[in-house]
Amino acid sequence: MKFDSILSEINGFGKFQIMLLLIQSVSRITLPCHFLLNNFIAAVPSHHCDLSTLGEGGEFGNLTLQQRLAVGVPVEKDGTPSSCQMFVEPQYQYLSVSNSSDDTLTVQCQNGWVYDNSTFRSTLATEWDLVCSRKGMNKATATIFFIGVMCGAPIFGFLSDRFGRRKLLLVSYLSTMVFSVISAFSTSYVMFVIMRFFTGMTLSAVSIISIVLNVEWFGIEHRTFSGIIISLDWTLGNWILVGFAYFVNEWRMLILAVTSPLIFSIIAWWWLPESARWLLANGKADAAHLYLTKCAKMNNRSKCMDAITPETLLDSVEVEAGDKKYTFLDLLRTPNIRKLAICSGIVWYGVAFTYYGISLNITGFGLNPYLTQFVFASIEMPIKIGVYYFLKKIGRRPGQVLTLLLTGLCLFINLFIPTDKWVARTVVAVLGKALSEASFTIVYLFTIELYPTVVRQNGLGYTSFVARLGVSIAPLIMLLDDVWHRLPALIYCTVATGSGLVASLLPETLDTRLPEFIEDIEQPR
Repeated sequence: MKFDSILSEINGFGKFQIMLLLIQSVSRITLPCHFLLNNFIAAVPSHHCDLSTLGEGGEFGNLTLQQRLAVGVPVEKDGTPSSCQMFVEPQYQYLSVSNSSDDTLTVQCQNGWVYDNSTFRSTLATEWDLVCSRKGMNKATATIFFIGVMCGAPIFGFLSDRFGRRKLLLVSYLSTMVFSVISAFSTSYVMFVIMRFFTGMTLSAVSIISIVLNVEWFGIEHRTFSGIIISLDWTLGNWILVGFAYFVNEWRMLILAVTSPLIFSIIAWWWLPESARWLLANGKADAAHLYLTKCAKMNNRSKCMDAITPETLLDSVEVEAGDKKYTFLDLLRTPNIRKLAICSGIVWYGVAFTYYGISLNITGFGLNPYLTQFVFASIEMPIKIGVYYFLKKIGRRPGQVLTLLLTGLCLFINLFIPTDKWVARTVVAVLGKALSEASFTIVYLFTIELYPTVVRQNGLGYTSFVARLGVSIAPLIMLLDDVWHRLPALIYCTVATGSGLVASLLPETLDTRLPEFIEDIEQPR
């Protein structure tokens, strides 16, 4: 009897699985809170040069704020005051004529900036003046965080396959809390980005381990549901992020607020089961039998375990002789696993690069950032319900290909919508965001089903590494709008389309048994 058959006998979707989902959801809601946190802690409010020393004495001190801006700051082509330039001397003639700085000597801001604090009380930009010539440092905070996630994914993927899912989750909870709290009390920019790097590194374990642990406890007929239902935690976390950010508009306190759910995760961890599938694949039949017995008892199927012994369980996964330890190198040893690693890596890169390219640009569509984030989060719920039925009826591969190609199409359409048509741009962007979220939801489930149990976390760690490489670059791509304002969107569009085509090379996994060993996928399926 195969393991999936045993799991179906004791109910692959009962109270035990629901308990597992609820426990995991507490920690998973912190993922979008941190992954999209830069939309708020790194927001750049309206600002202009500090004019306090311009024209000291004389009539300048008697002017109103608007008059000071008129005589002290040049205007941009759209008529708004410059954020980075100021006049060397006050231009009093502009009080009676329009401000035109074509022939007037200007310099970079000499004494810092004055910020509009009506929306954000404080952000990284206002804390360390990460604007104008230093705006790249502001974008880099997201990049450094995702480099941490990128580094953490393969490390925790390897450790999870070696030492188990449950232990590494506790390590992740504790270390993420420590690094997040320290980052909130950073006294310098360098200290902050270092702590955010380690926060991303440890938080990556929650992202990749929790979803694998859930899927490994669900039967074949319920795997699609488990993959979709756990992805709803991301939507819930998105809503929570908007609420936290709206009421806590000081960046230090906001970091502490979005990290606080991990306190409850640490408490709930004591009720978290280890993956019986992983235990069996590593020859730990007694422990696997214990957890399966608990599952059967909670699901009111205790009698089903009467005839099942630890020896029976070992036979169910056909445990290999010896005590072989698998590493990332095993992802390249044989033809099918090598093809799978290459193609899945490209798909993950495209999915993540596109998703975060859209998600980290919430100020680019003309709406209030809180409203844009809320709309982006709200569209995820109906799209995920649609994805569930699509995956059940059509399959994983068509869903992956279609969502990526349609995301690229939305980005392509937005290239030709004028920036002043913000309603149309937002509608298309929201649709593209929904489709990119759908592709992300599918790729997690798809990848878990593609890789064998013995290297499943290694495979997910590797693909997450490649994905976070894309995410790390995504915020910096927005800086290319100084070269050509359409260039960032064109790059996102190209990557989404290309990765969608590569997804067509992956095998279908709908209603197939999860592979246990690499040999399982080297054989014809």
